[in-house]
Amino acid sequence: MKRLCIIPCGKKKIWDIHPDTGPIRAEDAYLSPFHQACERYAKAFFNEWVILSAKNGFLRPDDTVPENYDVTFGTGHPEIMTAEELRRQFYEKGFSNTKELVMLGGKKYRSVLNSVIGEHQHLSWPLSSYKGIGYMLQALNRAVEEKQEL
Repeated sequence: MKRLCIIPCGKKKIWDIHPDTGPIRAEDAYLSPFHQACERYAKAFFNEWVILSAKNGFLRPDDTVPENYDVTFGTGHPEIMTAEELRRQFYEKGFSNTKELVMLGGKKYRSVLNSVIGEHQHLSWPLSSYKGIGYMLQALNRAVEEKQEL
């Protein structure tokens, strides 16, 4: 695996609309417009991508999200995965061998990922120059439409 795209999960989930939904694939769980735009971007430009969740850690598209939750990095919530848990999961899922990582997310993910990645890995933040989620959304959508990676 040469490159891996990491995308944020998002607050709005399938259970907010269909509360009776049971465990579901990560790819189908998150419904916020920003997450959806990130997912379209990841699918357009990357062979491998994962969703980063404060509660469940690194989720491959076909990993299962058992139930609804409201846990966000940086809030001090007791269910946030520790850096140690995230590091172990990152290693176990084979992501520690990836040279290039691309994070489609904001500043709150910086300290989280910096505590996880190895010395030999390069992490880029293509959305870091955009001020606000609206501009990020526009950039992601335009990149996919024009088939031009950010």
